[in-house]
Amino acid sequence: MRKLTVLLLVLAMFTGLVGKVVAATPIPTESPTPVATSTPEPPRPDITQKTEETLGPLETILENQRLGSVWPLNPVKHAIRGSVSAGVPANTIVLLLLLPIATFVIAFSRNVVGIRGFGIFLPAALSVVFVATGPVVGIGLFLAIVIVSTGVRMLLRILKMKLQYLPRMAFILWAVVVGVLGILFLAPILKFPELSNVSIFAVLIMVLLAEDFTRVQLGKSVKTALSLTFETLLLSLISFLVLTVKPLQEYVLLNPEISLIGVAVADLFLGKYTGLRLMEFYRFRKLINS
Repeated sequence: MRKLTVLLLVLAMFTGLVGKVVAATPIPTESPTPVATSTPEPPRPDITQKTEETLGPLETILENQRLGSVWPLNPVKHAIRGSVSAGVPANTIVLLLLLPIATFVIAFSRNVVGIRGFGIFLPAALSVVFVATGPVVGIGLFLAIVIVSTGVRMLLRILKMKLQYLPRMAFILWAVVVGVLGILFLAPILKFPELSNVSIFAVLIMVLLAEDFTRVQLGKSVKTALSLTFETLLLSLISFLVLTVKPLQEYVLLNPEISLIGVAVADLFLGKYTGLRLMEFYRFRKLINS
């Protein structure tokens, strides 16, 4: 149920952030003498926001695409064209098409390379948060939540306070919320606009993910917990790069059938892999060479 709640928040962030305007147009005022002004630099493109810089090119690509008959090769293309014409943002469709690719990359990194991390759901959700907030703000919130949740868990252990699981998790989530609020309250003082404009959906997802961080850390050593945290962050950044590669965005938008079927087939083949991971070859290199 909790993972379903996080998934709904992710989808809500897709649909909510794409309608947000980056900057409001200032009201012109009369001036007795012309004042020379410099042309502001365009904002950094963000595929989670419905702006002229990000949405326009995607719609242009769709309009320039020549569609054949609906069946048997182009049903999804026609469905995308109809959805965009009805007002569904192309950015939302692109992100949904890229998510299976990102999760495949995470699964490949775990099963073949050997990067562990906190499962597959957490890195995927974190990568969406990084797209919405930017990697710097996302990593900062991620580390803050991990530090607060781990610190509170260790404090409860030191104080030998034996609490039941749900009340303990509620207290840890309370501490995480207080920590995130403290960071947001410091944003005006630090003059960090990216942090001041962070989406509420991104913050809620990060707060809800604190339970998974704490649950996985239970019963593990500090070294193991730090290693899992670093590897989760690495997987999230890799997935973030997949979601923000512009040529890949255009490809999945123009070829959704190939993208969806190809990822499904790749997942099935990956599930059959039972060999050693690349990191295990390095770990057991002396045994293999003997």
